Amino acid sequence: MNKEQQELLDEAYKNYFIKKSSETGPFGIAGIIPTKEEFIYDCKTDQDFSEKWGLKIEERELSLEERMGLCKEKWDYSWNRTINLEDMEWRMNNEWNIPTKLITITYNDTTIESYE
Repeated sequence: MNKEQQELLDEAYKNYFIKKSSETGPFGIAGIIPTKEEFIYDCKTDQDFSEKWGLKIEERELSLEERMGLCKEKWDYSWNRTINLEDMEWRMNNEWNIPTKLITITYNDTTIESYE
């Protein structure tokens, strides 16, 4: 996750914490307001919770074609020659460090994408 995404998550959690504190007091209903990590997990796994708090977090694996596209952007590599797909995947993972995952975070009409 990049710095901008982290700042967006911090803002979302801060607003969540303030709202929950004003509703339940500083210790929440059960004595503790969920941590930032719990808040983020709930936003990733519970669509209703995510919609209620306006934070959408999507993570997905990139296809081989998407990774090859990123590879073209990052490396000046001769794509005209024939290459074994196994070799290509090995190089993307071990030599070129091409991302395998896309993370999209949306909060307050701001969307930030990053690759990992």
